[in-house]
Amino acid sequence: MTEAKARWIEGQQFTGIATSGHAIILDGDKKTASSPIELVLIALCGCTGYDVVSILGKKREPFTHLEVRAQAERATGYPAVFTEIKLTYRVGGKVSRKAVEDAVHLSKEKYCSVSAMLERTAKITASIEYVDA
Repeated sequence: MTEAKARWIEGQQFTGIATSGHAIILDGDKKTASSPIELVLIALCGCTGYDVVSILGKKREPFTHLEVRAQAERATGYPAVFTEIKLTYRVGGKVSRKAVEDAVHLSKEKYCSVSAMLERTAKITASIEYVDA
């Protein structure tokens, strides 16, 4: 079982900690830390990034760089859920384009739990950029 808690500090600041024991600061006002909704978007980038790195590693693809960027639109009313998310995967190294496309597809369709949850309210699209890094 995974557990998490958030303890109020002051203003809109909280310390969050989960089963792993690693603490983070959250700030609803975004003055001193990321807001909870920003952390959800960061979690999506991290989750799918982890999948792509893992898949490319298993395929022995010689990637040297991976950055996942997200741009999101939110509903105008409450709850202001994400309604559209555009992911951009920036990949460096002499990798097979097919291997990268397959890894991104597998992450979205099979492995990324964060993506699966967000797809309940948001249309998620992806693009891949190949860069020298």
